[in-house]
Amino acid sequence: AGVKPDDVEMIIVCTVTGDTPTPSCASFVQAQLGARNAFAFDVGAACAGSLYGLSIADQFIRSGKVKRALVIGAETLSRFVDWTNRETCVLFGDAAGAILLGASEEEGRGVLAASLRTDGSMTGILGIYGGGSRRPPSAEMLEEKAGKIKMRGREVYKVATRLLPEVVGETLEAAGLTAADVDHVIAHQANKRIIESAMQNLGVPFEKCWINIDRYGNTSSASMPITLDEANRAGKLKKGDVIAMMAIGAGMTWGGAVLRW
Repeated sequence: AGVKPDDVEMIIVCTVTGDTPTPSCASFVQAQLGARNAFAFDVGAACAGSLYGLSIADQFIRSGKVKRALVIGAETLSRFVDWTNRETCVLFGDAAGAILLGASEEEGRGVLAASLRTDGSMTGILGIYGGGSRRPPSAEMLEEKAGKIKMRGREVYKVATRLLPEVVGETLEAAGLTAADVDHVIAHQANKRIIESAMQNLGVPFEKCWINIDRYGNTSSASMPITLDEANRAGKLKKGDVIAMMAIGAGMTWGGAVLRW
């Protein structure tokens, strides 16, 4: 991107598998990058983290508070899977990706609209329920594998396939666009069937969606930056293209964003 570390004014690290409870993962990243002028913090919105981070950074830039922001999605989910549970251990991967955002003089480019949603009544269908202050690490917790990912897959599928097309549709409407205007979809790589169903319900051909879950698995908050980067490196994204983004994760937290490349 041709940007020096000192030019970055904000760093957001989206993760639920940070190295330590505190300091934040973003503090370590800021120090290692040498981004002395940046304030830094973590966002813990699970698989929707990078979408939340993108929206937060966009608002800071639009308000004039910062000119450049670095949004990072990074996870080491292999530390939190139960390797004896084939329903979950084969799904998740470790990865990191980043998006650098900056102010643009061109009207109608960048983030056109974003919608973020949370429904805390669904906290029980996906999460890591041990290891925090509510249930600190203990021999009993380890024995019960309470610090490992728990997921009720069928419920997650039903919720995701309903909420994702709904929120993307609302975001497109906010941007003054329709599904027919979408050139590409960058979706959180949770499950190919979820993506296929969401695309069908949204009314966008599946061929417009970049897929890499077969290579990396579900990498949570790292998923969307990686997917966007791969599509860009492959030469798929052209100036002026409309990109719809969608993600859903534990919480449940979900959202959509519409960008013009």
